[in-house]
Amino acid sequence: MSKVIEVNDLCKTYVVNRKQNNVLRNVSFSIEEGEMVGIMGPSGSGKSTLLYTVSGMDKMSAGEVSFNSKRLSELSENDMADVRLDEMGFIFQQMYMMKNLTVFDNIILPAVKSKKISESRKDTEKRGRALMRKLGIENIADNDINEVSGGQLQRACICRSMINKPKVIFADEPTGALNRTSSDEVMSELVKINNEGTTIMMVTHDVKVAAKCSRVLYIVDGNIQGEYKLGRFDDSSKLRDREIELNNWLMDMGW
Repeated sequence: MSKVIEVNDLCKTYVVNRKQNNVLRNVSFSIEEGEMVGIMGPSGSGKSTLLYTVSGMDKMSAGEVSFNSKRLSELSENDMADVRLDEMGFIFQQMYMMKNLTVFDNIILPAVKSKKISESRKDTEKRGRALMRKLGIENIADNDINEVSGGQLQRACICRSMINKPKVIFADEPTGALNRTSSDEVMSELVKINNEGTTIMMVTHDVKVAAKCSRVLYIVDGNIQGEYKLGRFDDSSKLRDREIELNNWLMDMGW
């Protein structure tokens, strides 16, 4: 498999009241195409900062990130914005959507804005409806975003993240605001997407969620302290064993 993300000696430092806060310290790792990698660690360990910096949403202080063979530090702001739009998908804990648009129009918006997508509006809409049908939410296409449940809205966010056929989906606590039933439904969809070939890098605090990842990185105080390989999740009957296995490792790491 080819590496879609390579991170070398990544550092992120914030200066607050003339004091340096080193959030990420010489972080190095890689993610291969088709992997689903979970990022775990205590609160304040740098999990979300790592995701935002690797995806180019936040500028690195030092080091290098290579995404799909592009060195992010060499891209202009406009080129980086195009990479995020055309080659990356994003899912957040807070389900950000345009309040003045329907659920469907929110989903197809990235494709409408993309310079890479050369298709008619009709074809874009056809793909959008196919994604909604695939995730079981076609019936809420014309609803306003405040007229649907949290689980439905997060599945709509997954559709939106997929509309431009990204190389990688970056997910920051995608189930954090959901109840257990909705969380399981959303993770089921992400596992399906991953098994179909889409790479996923996901921050989570939930062992049940992380147990569905193929690999977990554990970060403490801005340093990756270890990784645990679970292998691809393709047998739901083994989920409980994976949870116990991962939980035991996390406890050994000081979780």
